[in-house]
Amino acid sequence: MPLSPSRKSAVALVAISLAALMFGLEISSVPVILPNVEKTLHASFSNVQWIMNAYTIACTTVLMAAGTLADRYGRKRLLLISLLAFGVTSLICGLARDASVLIVSRFLQGMSGGVMVICQIAALSHQFQEGSRRSKAFAAWGIILGMGLGFGPLIGGAILALSNWAWVFLIQVPLATVAMILVSGSVDESRDPQAKTLDVPGMVTLSLAVFGLTFFITQGPDLGFASPAAITSMVVVAISFVLFLFAEKHSAHPMFDFSVLRIRAFSGALFGSVGMNFSFWPLMIYLPIYFQSGLRYDVVASGLSLLAYTLPTLVIPPFAERLSLRYQPRIVIPAGLFTIGLGFVLMKLGSSVDHASWLTMLPGCLFAGIGLGLTNTPVTNTTTGSVSNARAGMASGIDMSARLITLAINIALMGFLLLEGILSYLRHVAQAPIDTSQLRAIAGKIAAGTLVQEGSSLPGSSLVNVSDAVAHAALVHGFGWMMLYGGIGSWVLAVASFMTFGSAKELSRMPAVCSAEST
Repeated sequence: MPLSPSRKSAVALVAISLAALMFGLEISSVPVILPNVEKTLHASFSNVQWIMNAYTIACTTVLMAAGTLADRYGRKRLLLISLLAFGVTSLICGLARDASVLIVSRFLQGMSGGVMVICQIAALSHQFQEGSRRSKAFAAWGIILGMGLGFGPLIGGAILALSNWAWVFLIQVPLATVAMILVSGSVDESRDPQAKTLDVPGMVTLSLAVFGLTFFITQGPDLGFASPAAITSMVVVAISFVLFLFAEKHSAHPMFDFSVLRIRAFSGALFGSVGMNFSFWPLMIYLPIYFQSGLRYDVVASGLSLLAYTLPTLVIPPFAERLSLRYQPRIVIPAGLFTIGLGFVLMKLGSSVDHASWLTMLPGCLFAGIGLGLTNTPVTNTTTGSVSNARAGMASGIDMSARLITLAINIALMGFLLLEGILSYLRHVAQAPIDTSQLRAIAGKIAAGTLVQEGSSLPGSSLVNVSDAVAHAALVHGFGWMMLYGGIGSWVLAVASFMTFGSAKELSRMPAVCSAEST
């Protein structure tokens, strides 16, 4: 029996929102299981970084292409294909028994996830075209996506407590199956007869540049930053980036139209996109290691502790929208970035006190989450609202790409700082010269959450029977470096955003910029 139009639209919203929930869970539930994955698969610290970075880099690779492919071949069709691919790659992730297999399958999962999230937005836009229904539909979709991001750590911890880490991936298989059934019966097919051609040179060169830089940061400490492999990776980065700029300048349909960067509201908001993923989301990858190894919490307690970090991102956005209408995004976005930075500084202080606990971390986690909640929605509204409707899709693509590229690079950078902070502490407390490779190997185990066991000693040192305490202190010291980096970086980007936005008078003279009320 065919569904009525209203019921069909309701089922379509449920289907697309379920896909959004899947995407959100895959981002925030995986970090909680990484310490367990590291132990089970005997993965190195760099492997742990790549398990997350493979996903984000893959999302970036397909992001801009997905919209063009959906316009040309059908948004519903590509959404169904991406859901099938997401389910299959999630199954492979769950069955992986080797770190390399998991990294490759995560890359494939990230590609399908990137296509899936773009198709969700395109399908939702076509299904709900009237103003009030469209606003309500996108609000519901955003809430469900936020719930996936906010409750992901708790869900991941609960799954790990009840079963094992594989089910964090395997649970996506039945969800993808249900979503496909609902989408096939409710979502209307749509295409754009004037769809542009793919910018293949831009996609390839940008992906190579991001991958090469991430490789240099994560593998440089082991290979040596002056090694032929590390130098080659940076040469590839430089050449790829120059070729990317050349391709975008001379392409008839470029991925990135850099002329939008001359719009002050767009560029000011883009600093907000970079700022959120410079600090907040990269730390999300490492906080479970701190809670489980630094504070000695189990996975459920770790997931509960992370709620203070993630739940404000779900609660604050409606308040942020009202603030944007009253005070304009040029004030709210830098203020949000400043609040994230304040949260990081408070987390550093809370982690360094004697007898640190979730209570000492609570103020910093809350401030960081509140800052992200203040920043996220105004950034999205401003990047799309500061350009014409014809360029809104491209502006949204630049915004999302900036987020994912910054996230991938800073996952690597924060991991590097964590490792170097641990090494610095171990060198400081050692009473004799230590072989650098041996010390780095121990630092890598500490950074991944595998603390040196009681009764062992550091190579070349006299720290016998206290090395577990030393390893614990080194881990806390390394996290202090990461949090200080995130805090200062957020503050610098807050100033850059505020300066780029300029005054209200300057913005009002620019015809391309929409008013705060219209965003």
